[in-house]
Amino acid sequence: MLNQFGRIVAGLALCTSLANGAYAQAAPSPDKPSASATQDPATLKVAREVVAQMQGDRVTTLNAMAAPMAGMMQQMGVREPERAQVIVREAVLPMLTAHYDELLDLQARSFATVLSKDDLQAVGAFYASPAGRRLAAAQPQLAQAQMTGTTQWMQALMPEMQTKIMQVIKAHGWGPGDKPK
Repeated sequence: MLNQFGRIVAGLALCTSLANGAYAQAAPSPDKPSASATQDPATLKVAREVVAQMQGDRVTTLNAMAAPMAGMMQQMGVREPERAQVIVREAVLPMLTAHYDELLDLQARSFATVLSKDDLQAVGAFYASPAGRRLAAAQPQLAQAQMTGTTQWMQALMPEMQTKIMQVIKAHGWGPGDKPK
């Protein structure tokens, strides 16, 4: 169970790093754009530009993910670090590279749903500034630090979480091999 939970933690950490700027969203409030804003091509175009600015250099961003991804491969059962790195280099990174525009499009739609075109243009102006460009350039290091921090935080919580999970399982009388009702 702990090994499976470790995979979930690694997956969550990966999602955190990949999301680099796409945050969880609540339903739009009346003062925010609605989902129909994602249909506005002009707003989507600005959102796509902002997301691309926020992500920074694509190659640098993806390469910064190599070490954490190799760690994830090891948590998934590839114990030899060299093999994990080969898998990441030859399978994972090429796949992520090939689908990177899909991630940007997904994030752009999210941004266009939550922010108005004017707000997106203001964010874009920030990312065009020297401070914004430095922030974009720092994104891979920030993502790595966030992933490391999140993983350490979850690992520190693991013993308590495992105990609480076992308490819930015991309280419900669930056991190995039980079928859901």
